[in-house]
Amino acid sequence: MLAESLIAPSVGPSEVQEMYSNRSSRHRSACTGASPSLGRSLRTIMALVFSAGIAAVAGAAFADDVAHGAQLAQQWCMACHVLPDHPEQTALQGPPSFREMARGAKTSDQLRVFLLKPHGAMPPLSLSRAEIDDLIGYIGTLR
Repeated sequence: MLAESLIAPSVGPSEVQEMYSNRSSRHRSACTGASPSLGRSLRTIMALVFSAGIAAVAGAAFADDVAHGAQLAQQWCMACHVLPDHPEQTALQGPPSFREMARGAKTSDQLRVFLLKPHGAMPPLSLSRAEIDDLIGYIGTLR
């Protein structure tokens, strides 16, 4: 019913079916000269191009997240934790430096849980889950 109204009000269902079957047969006849391996090769190339595009977008997003994580570390953590590339900081007793955290035994998931529910003398942070992921991504680059 919808196909009929889109094509023309005077065309009946049998005419619509005939139009589509003619179109399909023209398409099949145009494609019969191509080898099946060429079709597979084209699909493979298309899949690789698509995957490369996704990877490039994901890589760019990851780089931005790490930069944001570094910014968060300077904003919220630098008062107690020693950050790399900040020679003005002195080593404090107690909380580990960011390099020590990166090289420590805690997994990303364990760090995430710790940051969601701080322990000990660590002040309560009001970081979103995305900000915590950014901070963990930054810590991961220090390994």
